[in-house]
Amino acid sequence: MKTALKMGSGKFTYRLETGWEKVPKGMGWREVAGVAVGPQDRVYVFARSEHPVMVFDRDGKFIKSWGEGVFSNPHGLTLGVEGDTLFCIDNGDHTVRKCTLDGKVLMTLGVPGKPSPAYSGKPFSKCTHVALDPKTGDIYVSDGYANANVHKYSPDGRHLLSWGAPGTDPGEFNLPHNIVTDKDGYVYVADRENHRVQVFTSKGKYEAQWGNMHRPCALYLSKEQHVYVGELGFGMEVNRQTPNLGPRISVYTTKGERLARVGDRGFGLEEGQFIAPHGMAVDSRGDLYIGEVAKTAMKLVQTPTPDAPRSLQKLVRE
Repeated sequence: MKTALKMGSGKFTYRLETGWEKVPKGMGWREVAGVAVGPQDRVYVFARSEHPVMVFDRDGKFIKSWGEGVFSNPHGLTLGVEGDTLFCIDNGDHTVRKCTLDGKVLMTLGVPGKPSPAYSGKPFSKCTHVALDPKTGDIYVSDGYANANVHKYSPDGRHLLSWGAPGTDPGEFNLPHNIVTDKDGYVYVADRENHRVQVFTSKGKYEAQWGNMHRPCALYLSKEQHVYVGELGFGMEVNRQTPNLGPRISVYTTKGERLARVGDRGFGLEEGQFIAPHGMAVDSRGDLYIGEVAKTAMKLVQTPTPDAPRSLQKLVRE
């Protein structure tokens, strides 16, 4: 009998649950950009697929899908503060849509198909992710692929402020790719191509930065106030064979102390490996769900690309 593969260390030790999701025939996905866990530990998978949002129970049983014909290129998914909405980030049409858990669109930030001028500092130009202040409900949007900003909105969608600029200095960004907020209102931004996470106050004031990570791509803040960072591996041919760069998941305190790393086997499709951690969520039992933009990342390797490489993993906390 095969022994379940374990990953991580200490209280962040996990075993891989293979084949968790039971996707109906004909409803597969190209890759998974985002994932969120809602009430009853229902798992919402934001996929680049004809069925963009697929809903599963915690055992992987398919419940329903929605969003067909709505989204251009799913990129990020965030559960609302009250747990009864989802914020769906579409960087293909430069919008953030607030939806019910059944898919009804309640609010849209941005104008579908009409981006702001590149690097203008105005929302949005290929926005990447959303974070919500747990006390105020204020909305933070990282705007990263053709901008270098964070934009803050009131819960009813009124623009409050923006900050950031292209660059490498404190408060500047080189692809702000993901964003979370903690219980005290601090804002954490995955500044991906600057290889760091930057920390700001709710007013956009720079506070700190965390280094010693490689291309931080995914962020998730747990109810225990642990910051999960999904790091990408190589991004260029020159460091394709360099060990110890990821892809992997690192876990930090909100002060930037690294508690654990999950995954040290490098890029690949084998058990215990990652391809491109892009979105994460943790359920009530501490199990970790990881969406990967696998099809996109596989283009970086000089080997035949599978038609549908694995792009969703569930790690069960030990």
